[in-house]
Amino acid sequence: RPGDLAARVSEALRVRGRPSLVVGTEGFLRPASLRFEHGRRDVDTYYDGWYDTGALWREVFGPLEPGADGRVLPDLWDPATDRATRSPHVRLPPGGLLLLHGPLLLRHWFPFDLSVHILLSPGALRRRTPEADHWTLPAFARYEAETDPAATADVLIRADDPRHPAWNG
Repeated sequence: RPGDLAARVSEALRVRGRPSLVVGTEGFLRPASLRFEHGRRDVDTYYDGWYDTGALWREVFGPLEPGADGRVLPDLWDPATDRATRSPHVRLPPGGLLLLHGPLLLRHWFPFDLSVHILLSPGALRRRTPEADHWTLPAFARYEAETDPAATADVLIRADDPRHPAWNG
């Protein structure tokens, strides 16, 4: 899972003396009233409107711009309570690394210094996606067709078998 991978990379950086911060897009979901406006399983809304990309730009990437203070908001919205998290800002010092993980990210042209895409074949994606979430699979097919993340990412990890990932980049 990408969040687990980001946490392991963060820990490896920490023991090497490099500060890092893991941020997951699940902390930047939009309120349920917006996500579910067209139904709980609307593929187009999932693709275009579930994640608050404006807040990611403002609260995560903005503070890391040159001359900014480095105070990043690690999350904004709790989907379980459908309320703001009220989490305190976390200061990422100069030279620190942001590890952002989540689905469908490369289509937003975030200012990544290095991007990693974990690629699953359509069959593997179907097998590893919980049955209740199979309705999202057309959004991932659209993402592949419109964004071509395998060609866009700096590093590509093929993970059909997570015990034997293959990567290039």
